[in-house]
Amino acid sequence: MRSLAVLGLLVVLAACSSPAPQPAAAPAPRPVCTVDDIGVAGDPGTKPTITVPDTCTPPAQLLSKDLVVGSGPEVVLGSTVQTQYDLVTWSDKRELDASWFRGETFPLENVGDAPVIDGWNEGVVGMREGGRRLLVIPPDKAYGPGGRGIAPNETLVFVVDAVQVS
Repeated sequence: MRSLAVLGLLVVLAACSSPAPQPAAAPAPRPVCTVDDIGVAGDPGTKPTITVPDTCTPPAQLLSKDLVVGSGPEVVLGSTVQTQYDLVTWSDKRELDASWFRGETFPLENVGDAPVIDGWNEGVVGMREGGRRLLVIPPDKAYGPGGRGIAPNETLVFVVDAVQVS
């Protein structure tokens, strides 16, 4: 009889208890950014301002967009290009480097096989002298897991001006 009383009490208590808490829904994944999500202010010949968004994730492939199409010679494999550039790192959205700080152009010789990251060798082909291009370079076309002075597996955002093409 005593067992029945305990069992009855347990049934009553179970009916009065709150339901088990439900796990919180996982946040919706952020979309992958496109070149149109990145803000660039300034005209060719002046140092740009780059704004990397918080609302999307970095792309896994090289992206490029001509912000201004130049009217001079086109960059082809093997070209030499005098450039001005600005670099912002994706993870902290900070400007890391800019040729503008040094007051001189950065020479890119033998495009396609130049001693720079793959994202530059691939990303400047097709630019025209006088043009400005946005490059979003994933880690595998930048410095990868080694970083080399940049955080490992960092996505890089460049704005490149093609000052002179030969």
